[in-house]
Amino acid sequence: MLVRLTLLLALAVSAGFADGPPVVEGEWPRWRGPFNNGVARGAAPTSWSATENIAWKAYVPGRGFSSPVIWGDRIFLTTAVALGESASAGGGGRGPGGGAGAGVEQQLLVLAYDRRSGAEVWRHEAARAMPHEGYHRLYGSFASNSPVTDGETLIAFFGSRGVFAYDLAGKLLWKRTDLPQKHMRHAFGEGVAPVLSGDTLLLTFDDEGDDDFLLALDKNDGSEKWRASHEEASNWAPPLVIEHEGRMQAIASAPTLVRSYDLETGELIWECGGLGLNTIPAPVSDGEMVWVMSGFRAPNLLAIRLDGAEGDITDSDHVIWTNQRGNSYTPSPILADGILYFVTDRGMISAFDAKSGEAHYQQQRLPNPYTIKASPIAADGKIYQATENGDVVVIRMGPEYEVVEVNSIKDEFFVASPAVANGMIFLRGTNTLYAIE
Repeated sequence: MLVRLTLLLALAVSAGFADGPPVVEGEWPRWRGPFNNGVARGAAPTSWSATENIAWKAYVPGRGFSSPVIWGDRIFLTTAVALGESASAGGGGRGPGGGAGAGVEQQLLVLAYDRRSGAEVWRHEAARAMPHEGYHRLYGSFASNSPVTDGETLIAFFGSRGVFAYDLAGKLLWKRTDLPQKHMRHAFGEGVAPVLSGDTLLLTFDDEGDDDFLLALDKNDGSEKWRASHEEASNWAPPLVIEHEGRMQAIASAPTLVRSYDLETGELIWECGGLGLNTIPAPVSDGEMVWVMSGFRAPNLLAIRLDGAEGDITDSDHVIWTNQRGNSYTPSPILADGILYFVTDRGMISAFDAKSGEAHYQQQRLPNPYTIKASPIAADGKIYQATENGDVVVIRMGPEYEVVEVNSIKDEFFVASPAVANGMIFLRGTNTLYAIE
């Protein structure tokens, strides 16, 4: 156990922090990886194609953009299978591209695959539901919330349609289907990843209605621990749990105010304004500072110093630096070795000194004209950026911009973020899960 803890601490330091988000076991147990900053343990392949270095391919039924999570020899995914045809399947609804998929019953599935072979180990129907609202016709689904596990419990969150807890063998432990029906901006759909820290499960419910809140449940039985109500707009950014000055806090990015809550009680610690609409990127932290970002209307990036933060810190010296150019709209940033990396939806990458805000490089265009929704991940000094065009661009980490490789799987569509485990990278395409070694 001492050796394991020493290794985890060393990996945390190399990943860019030692006192920030709690380091967890497992190769890829949550959407942003074991360190919650997009960085993997160990290495990943750098070169592949549709016919080279593919260890296996597995069929994934239905439609879903949740990212895979991995524990041991199991890969877990969620998906939604339409049990009929929808008149709005190709679009429509309350906004540009929104409201697709509405008006048809959905079978909400949780699936487990064998990491070594790709064989399906089990699948369970969490629920059947007639969703009250649709999703973005290109980038939405009824299974966009990535699951999370701690090696004992697997949490599958389907937004308004419920949260379900399983053991890793697929036994249902508990479920909550008494959740509010949310109405997202332009009917773009739900998709906030659940956050698990110790025995506390955090679920975000921010929409265009009046009943907005961060909900904390006991992961053992689903009972409510606390509920922090606030006034917000639609928000897709999951909270980040960190430890600072001996206190566990959940930092929740949102358009109106970024807020920090005491993880045990839900008490508000501090809040900070300054972000724009449609917050999607997840916060990152090194334990001393936290970086939050928006990239839609009135884009902004806030680098916030945590020491002494209390109450309203909007117009204080706790905001160390800001940035309005080249921010991510959808992808979440990577924080590693003191550098903050972020990518625009149109395929431009930036690297900033995380402490000072000085740009090492800014808005460097990737090799081809890409559109991007997946968040980048990093492994062994390299960034992996999956694209909607079927390419995964590999970029060397550091202050100089350098493309290492461009790997293409023709006719694929990568919106889910990659995952890494045991020297392999896993990519979820439209209906295929790829294992690359």
